[in-house]
Amino acid sequence: MIRAGALIVVIAACAALIGPWLSPHDSATQQLALRLRGPMIAHPMGLDELGRDILARVLSGARISLLVGVIVVGVSAVVGTFMGAIAGYYGGAWDQGISRAMDVLLAFPGLLLAIALVAVLGPSLVHVVLALTVIGWVGYARLVRGQVLKTRELDYVVAARALGAGAWRTLARHVLPSALPAISVQATIGMAGAILSEAALSFLGLGVQPPTPSWGTMINGGRAHLLDAPHLTIFPGLFLAIVVLGFSFLGDGLRDRFDPKARTERRLTGSAA
Repeated sequence: MIRAGALIVVIAACAALIGPWLSPHDSATQQLALRLRGPMIAHPMGLDELGRDILARVLSGARISLLVGVIVVGVSAVVGTFMGAIAGYYGGAWDQGISRAMDVLLAFPGLLLAIALVAVLGPSLVHVVLALTVIGWVGYARLVRGQVLKTRELDYVVAARALGAGAWRTLARHVLPSALPAISVQATIGMAGAILSEAALSFLGLGVQPPTPSWGTMINGGRAHLLDAPHLTIFPGLFLAIVVLGFSFLGDGLRDRFDPKARTERRLTGSAA
């Protein structure tokens, strides 16, 4: 599973980085005489309602999706790790304040909260990233807080403090490294969630605005032609599903690799079923 997920992720990354330059057609070029044509040799995925090459637009949309995923996961991981480390290590008022903030954000469905934030701020790629980051850091904070609470009382951490190591040095050198495997798994699965959320917001018209291609906007635009031109929806939807599954497979594989206990429990559950 981990190899299949890694292969899909690598292919998706290559398609996002160099795909638009390898495509023989520009994503914005219109050929109205060929509008809604199905797959053909010159256009393997057909053309949309404005005669634009779908393959070129799908490859360009991959750049948007992965860019949003990387930024959202990166910022969320940094903010969440910082907040979770403070809450778990210092405890007391810090823990109470950060935990209550997390509870408030967790009280709302994540996607609905993102829709509300983007609706207030206005539809744009920057606002999508901001909204997804506001709800994304909570998962990392809870994860890191739990890891810090478990690690801070271990013998080697207590010994470091006894030798005079400061709080931040203890966190950076002795506590947080133990949480890195869990953070990497969370980030990989978070990429799938961020890509899917961006596509959902773009589908609703709150994300990337035309004419910039996005998988969500392409799927939305193809709804009016499901019967006469289903390729408008099939190809961007297929790419979206494959990339999300790739990151999910990679995250599950990493979790099994870093947590043999979870892998054993999954095997036992499968055998019992």
